[in-house]
Amino acid sequence: MALKIAKSFMRRNDLVKLFYQDGKQLLQSKTYVLTVSTNRSTFFGTYARKQNNLKFGKQILCNRFYSVKTAEESDAEYYKEHNITIVGEDIPSPFKDIDNSYFPEYIKQFLDAQGFTKPTVIQAQGWPIAISGKNFVGIAQTGTGKTLAYLLPAVIQLKEKEGRKGRGPRVLILAPTRELARQIEEVAKEFQKLFNLRCLCIYGGVSRIPQMEALKNGVDILIATPGRLNDFLDSKVTNLSRCGYVVLDEADRMLDMGFEPQIRKALEDVPLERQILMFSATWPKEVQYLAKDYLGEFVQVNVGSTELSANHNIKQHIHVCEQEEKMAKFKSIMHEMSGEGFGKVLVFTNTKRFVDSLTLTLKRNGWPAVGIHGDKSQQQRDVTINKFRSGSTNVLVATDVAARGLDVDGVTHVINYDFPNTSEDYIHRIGRTGRLQNKGVAHTILTTEDARQARSLIAVLKEANQEIPKELEDLARDYRSMKISDKQPRYSPKKPTWATKKWNNFRSDRYSRY
Repeated sequence: MALKIAKSFMRRNDLVKLFYQDGKQLLQSKTYVLTVSTNRSTFFGTYARKQNNLKFGKQILCNRFYSVKTAEESDAEYYKEHNITIVGEDIPSPFKDIDNSYFPEYIKQFLDAQGFTKPTVIQAQGWPIAISGKNFVGIAQTGTGKTLAYLLPAVIQLKEKEGRKGRGPRVLILAPTRELARQIEEVAKEFQKLFNLRCLCIYGGVSRIPQMEALKNGVDILIATPGRLNDFLDSKVTNLSRCGYVVLDEADRMLDMGFEPQIRKALEDVPLERQILMFSATWPKEVQYLAKDYLGEFVQVNVGSTELSANHNIKQHIHVCEQEEKMAKFKSIMHEMSGEGFGKVLVFTNTKRFVDSLTLTLKRNGWPAVGIHGDKSQQQRDVTINKFRSGSTNVLVATDVAARGLDVDGVTHVINYDFPNTSEDYIHRIGRTGRLQNKGVAHTILTTEDARQARSLIAVLKEANQEIPKELEDLARDYRSMKISDKQPRYSPKKPTWATKKWNNFRSDRYSRY
């Protein structure tokens, strides 16, 4: 709700007439947002709780000093503070707190029961846009609360809007990996219990039969990986004729993994009267083309840069050593962390075989650890992740299969035993800690074999205002000098051609007779 006041400025003991006004009209020129000068709460937040009997036209006595700003000015300050840029028209004001949102009462009660206090930036601006029915693109890093940003409006649409007849899903959420799909399902199950909704998660690597039977029984919210969804669409197990709300989570990742044909096929099967929400960590041309082809007019919200960058809440430590010193350096890091105390630790390696080897080494040295990689069955992966999530073991060794989509609370440290192939993968790896405005720590071990990645890593560290070790700068400089020396032209004798060889042979035969 918003307030329209009779006077444009108030001082202590002024009589002010309050008028309730629909939140959707928040951007009208005569609408104001009143903020308490002590910065304790908004005017509405203060009095709406204390004066529940306030009615249209009722007069009250102000006993504090208040400043008055237009909604546009207040929103502009919020966008500047959180580095938000928005592209689009008729943008509703962000939900800076739940009390002043125009959520239905059952949603507010749900958030209160969950202990929810303040929305993240992508939630604050994404919720009003999604509720308004607009197509929406959200560019934000992982760990910023995107799952709830699209699930709450989905639940509201299911409750408030009557769907078409049939058994297909009304809400479709596409995710790149099994792990991310399962995590979305865990959040969706909270709504399933309270609002009597049917949720289902489908993905490859497991039997099709249970998923097929559940689809035939009907579903409200379908969470799927693109490959398994297309499998069921092709075999006519389900259809998307009822679907009016589509979410593409981690769209850039899905395109990187080659799922663009499957995504496009699914979107072609969705009715034209639909709402599409797309979330991505970056804004490459491939994602832009997809949005242009299927979203029509949409609102784009960028939180921070549209280029991939490391979370500034993560303290990054870089350790440069020789290859044969790597294991000793890793154990030293683990001992140091044990002395400081830590929550959960995620360790990354580049090969499946070494995951098993390093897990065994950790166990032998007194650190209970579990490992996960692509060769593990889905059941093994579920058991391993549940152990890590529950805290029965606090060290997880993984390949990049867990770098994106694995969302586990309480990960305080990430260790890169092996440096990944690209700086983008490095950013995704360390992004498993420092989520939702929490602090995190990342340790990365580099050797001379990783020298080609040194310059790109320095760029990541500079952008995040991190300390750059001299050893890392030396590694980058040495690699650059080596590349320059390799490019220097060197004299080499001209190789004889076929004609030259023939002439030499002729001369040799001719003069050998004398």
